[in-house]
Amino acid sequence: MKNTIEKALQKQAEEKQAELENAPGKAGVTPSPNSEESKEVMANTEDNAESQPSNAEAKHPKQALTETANYTQKPKYKLNFSQLEEKGFVSTTGQRKQINEEYREIKRKLLSNAFGPIAKTLHNSNVIMVTSGRPSEGKTFTAANLALSIASEQDKTVLLVDADVLKPNVLRTLGLERRKGLMEYLMGEVEEVADVLYPTNIDTLKIIPAGKFDHRTTELLASQRMHETIDEFANRYKDRVVIIDTPPLIGITESAVLANFAGQAVVVVEEGRSKLNDIKFSIERLNPEMAVGFVVNKSVDSNSLNGYYGYYYAERND
Repeated sequence: MKNTIEKALQKQAEEKQAELENAPGKAGVTPSPNSEESKEVMANTEDNAESQPSNAEAKHPKQALTETANYTQKPKYKLNFSQLEEKGFVSTTGQRKQINEEYREIKRKLLSNAFGPIAKTLHNSNVIMVTSGRPSEGKTFTAANLALSIASEQDKTVLLVDADVLKPNVLRTLGLERRKGLMEYLMGEVEEVADVLYPTNIDTLKIIPAGKFDHRTTELLASQRMHETIDEFANRYKDRVVIIDTPPLIGITESAVLANFAGQAVVVVEEGRSKLNDIKFSIERLNPEMAVGFVVNKSVDSNSLNGYYGYYYAERND
């Protein structure tokens, strides 16, 4: 199967070449997609669309070209930072908040697993699935905060994938509008994965929504197309972290399928609500070769006057 990113690159280069041929004052001029003139026109177009790649992505010209290729046709997802902070999300405006410090501690371990010595022992170590035993324990909130926190790194980029195709919640959690996403790509309604990979107003953060529901979700997520796409995201760009928001583990087969693609799992448990048997059963449904950690959500801090909701990350002890 031809590399999806390469196909997207070729497709967009051909479109840019056609635009150059039809542009006023350019009649009869057919520059190569790799020529300096073609690159300059593409760069100017992307500037006007406010789709400049991040500093981290600038290190990878092919990556920047690929993932900004469709941005002139796709508006950015614009996160409302002040509203997100009011809802308790990680601050992206430089404020030193407790939740920022907590997610810094969590992400440090995840990044160490993803890019440190242990990474050699994990398959797709930079692919992190965020899940829970039961619904409504805070997994999407945790996945979004991890993505926001990692996006603040100086040398990392983040792709947030909503793979909870049964009950997608990433866009609603972040206050964003629905668009075509992962399911349309897996069903073949969208030819290239780049067509459902959306930029945001954080240069280092991109989002793939879940898309529409289909009764074949398990089969589509277990497909070779999905397998090759995740492997490509994991291995093509060495500075990329992929955060996958997956369905709960208990009673849903899709999560067990997705666990085969990720090198790490973050299991969110709600203090005072999650049952020990549910946690044990959840772990049994994960790939035993994964690095697994836990985030205790809604842990009330007695030192806070308002009842602070905190987070704690710990590794599984085999």
